[in-house]
Amino acid sequence: MKKLSDSEFEIMKVLWERNAPMTSNEILMGLKGRYDWKLAALMTLLARMADKGYVSCDRSTRTNYYAALISQKEYQVQESRSFLEKLYDNSAAKMIAQLCKTNSISPKEIAELREYLNSLEGRDGE
Repeated sequence: MKKLSDSEFEIMKVLWERNAPMTSNEILMGLKGRYDWKLAALMTLLARMADKGYVSCDRSTRTNYYAALISQKEYQVQESRSFLEKLYDNSAAKMIAQLCKTNSISPKEIAELREYLNSLEGRDGE
């Protein structure tokens, strides 16, 4: 799937928050305070997002309803994999090592990560 722009990602966040089909005006209201777009700009972005396979548009009534075709979790997994592949040769260990070396991860976060990894021990490949 093609990557979302920052603006498109903000639209997806509004759709994910509602978790139900929305009109373009409802999406505009959800973006209030983050973006001050005109309806035409939003419609252009929604059309691009539909072409990329991220949103659907139900045109069966007089009002068009837009819905997310990919869940937030699915998008996070997709972007995480892309990030790891691009910057860390697909290695989470390399990423964490870099964060530790540059003091970008706190001791508390390291402890939480250690606790999480320990909780995975003994699980049969889940």
